Amino acid sequence: MVCCRYRVLHQRPGRCQQHAGVLWPNGYTGYPAPVTRGRGPGGGAGSGHPFCRVWGMFAATAARIDAGDPLSGLELGERPEPAAADGWTTVTVKAAALNHHDVWTLRGVGISEDRLPIVLGCDAAGLDEDGHEVVVHAVIANPDAGGGDETLDPRRSLLSERYDGVFAERVCVPRRNLVPKLPALSFEEAACLPTAYLTAYKMLFEKSGVQPGATLLVQGAGGGVATALIVLGRAGGYRMWATSRSEAKRERALKLGADQVFENGARLPERVDVVMETVGQATWAHSVRSLKPGGRIVICGATSGEAPPAELTRIFFTQLSVAGSTMGTRAQLGRLARFLEQTGVRPVIDRVLPLAGARDGFAAVITGDLFGKIVLVP
Repeated sequence: MVCCRYRVLHQRPGRCQQHAGVLWPNGYTGYPAPVTRGRGPGGGAGSGHPFCRVWGMFAATAARIDAGDPLSGLELGERPEPAAADGWTTVTVKAAALNHHDVWTLRGVGISEDRLPIVLGCDAAGLDEDGHEVVVHAVIANPDAGGGDETLDPRRSLLSERYDGVFAERVCVPRRNLVPKLPALSFEEAACLPTAYLTAYKMLFEKSGVQPGATLLVQGAGGGVATALIVLGRAGGYRMWATSRSEAKRERALKLGADQVFENGARLPERVDVVMETVGQATWAHSVRSLKPGGRIVICGATSGEAPPAELTRIFFTQLSVAGSTMGTRAQLGRLARFLEQTGVRPVIDRVLPLAGARDGFAAVITGDLFGKIVLVP
């Protein structure tokens, strides 16, 4: 089948008599007729030509790159149905979660024009082809190439970088990327796990290098990873401190379990064991100066910029360490889900929107007008 510019799938190449200048199947062979959408040549709704009918799904797509106006490249509408390659499978998406990664894609970070259009979205939960409830692990990689850790595969990618993402009614993923969704979690909660919560879980329990009872500072309370760090860290027995420029976000961080909160850049009552850094340039100097000698910064993002002064003198003189952290493994995603089940902790969801309203969700991520995750439901 081929797709004409009206996003209508036709069974065979040829001329399309309904859509001038596009494709039309000569000799209809009795394929199951897809649902007609729009108006046909007879003028009545749903009376489309018997050979020219929409056969696709609704999706949120990156159609253009614009670093200054990322929303201008977001398109909402019909896309062709995905086709699973060998070793891959199709998931019916029940819920998907927004990440800063989706905005960076629209800005052209980590993707080139030749890969467009591409369906956006990394994080989803839904049903596999057998009807089982699953969570989609977003890292597309070969664990063997990373020494058993797929996040160390130098050729790794995330869904929506090389392959269509999850902001659609259906998505194709490698079979090994499916993790059973535990009944204790709703689809909306489970959809929040694969990027923000998995990243936070790895930062806390693998990269921090400290035991429960240690004091951790989270920069920029309110974002998805920062919020996840507070709730998971509190449940894991750490003393969680947080910063935010917003008084309302500081108050919400306290309600979520932060022990103390501070304005951005504020002098702390004592230095901390670890700083969890997601902001980057705007908070880097404060992060370095907030650590005890021998302390550690764990960094997973740089939403405010990637080139702050390095503070090298302070880093070597006080013997600080900096650890980068990216996503997590499929096994860690499974343990994260079990951790939530056992502790009763749940992802913090700012709002749930229909997929058709994705533009509002993207705008909130861009402006920072959120606390927790934004979930899209097809």
